[in-house]
Amino acid sequence: MVFTGGELPKTMRAVRCHGPEDYRLEEVPVPMPGPGEVLVRVEACGICASDVKCFIGAPLFWGDAFRKGYVQAPVTAGHEFIGRVVALGEGAAERHGLKVGDRAISEQIVPCGNCRYCRTGRYWLCLVHDIYGFHTYTQGGMAEYMLFPQRALVYKVPDELPVEKAALIEPLACSMHAVERAQIQFGDVVVIAGAGPLGLGMIACARLKNPGCLISVDKSDQRLLLAQNLGADRTFNPDKTDVVQEILDLTEGYGCDVYIEATGHPEAVNQGLRAIRKGGNFVEFSVMKEPTTTDWTIIGDTKELNIYGAHLGPGCYPKVIDYLHRGLLKTDGIVTHKLPLERYLEGFRMVQAGRDSIKVLLQPQNGAE
Repeated sequence: MVFTGGELPKTMRAVRCHGPEDYRLEEVPVPMPGPGEVLVRVEACGICASDVKCFIGAPLFWGDAFRKGYVQAPVTAGHEFIGRVVALGEGAAERHGLKVGDRAISEQIVPCGNCRYCRTGRYWLCLVHDIYGFHTYTQGGMAEYMLFPQRALVYKVPDELPVEKAALIEPLACSMHAVERAQIQFGDVVVIAGAGPLGLGMIACARLKNPGCLISVDKSDQRLLLAQNLGADRTFNPDKTDVVQEILDLTEGYGCDVYIEATGHPEAVNQGLRAIRKGGNFVEFSVMKEPTTTDWTIIGDTKELNIYGAHLGPGCYPKVIDYLHRGLLKTDGIVTHKLPLERYLEGFRMVQAGRDSIKVLLQPQNGAE
């Protein structure tokens, strides 16, 4: 049995990924929820840098000589979504604690529950790795409606949150997880390379850790100004200053205690290895569009660094929702553009260029603002 808030349309518009540079706005059937499943009417879906890298054909998504392609095309794109419940499959209300009309979000990964990682509680590393917008089992949020499968990790979101904040829950969860991996201590000099939506989210999250000095690095002065407003103590533009030397000068030649890489550019990795102190914590977050070449001797013999990866936002969704609701996480200025679904290609190109936008949202039900 399906519980709905009224009659649903038979078809909907959706941005469908067919291959690199081949995304199409298509009319597709509205999915109907089965047992334990949730159907939401999408309020907004952000365009992520990883969406753009998939769009332009990065090997991580489409494969190369060393790895198999990840994308299962054709698939509806989008993993940064927020929506309203319009239908519940049998048992879904009890399973997920939702009712029709609730605002809801699902973690971006729907774990299989059976692999070694899922069985040991590390569901975000699931071997099957069904992430919305890339696999057929998890169709994404660049559509008028989307389905949360039975195994989805679903959370209710307060109605009071403006859509601009609610749509940032997914990227903020990723940012929070990266900051948690960094193990920031009082007094630490923390450098976050990259002031895109995720790097800015890391600034906002790291500010709550009260480090001794929080530094944002980016090539955009506009983004650096926003980073200051979100909590950065200092900002450096590598096109205008020697970032590594500035960090060394600030730290009596030792280097920063923590370096989080969130640019997606290989040079930021090497910059961090030069700027971090011996025994420091280096967190690699980015989805790279190309391989990175570095001197691994720095990691081992020279500095004995602690290298951490950061993937998705495990355990962070409830905290982000709570912190946003209580006004503890700053996000003002991160969302710069809201476009209707029809202008998806313009949105992708805007994010790819990275000049005039920070976070671009697609709103399937609304016009542009």
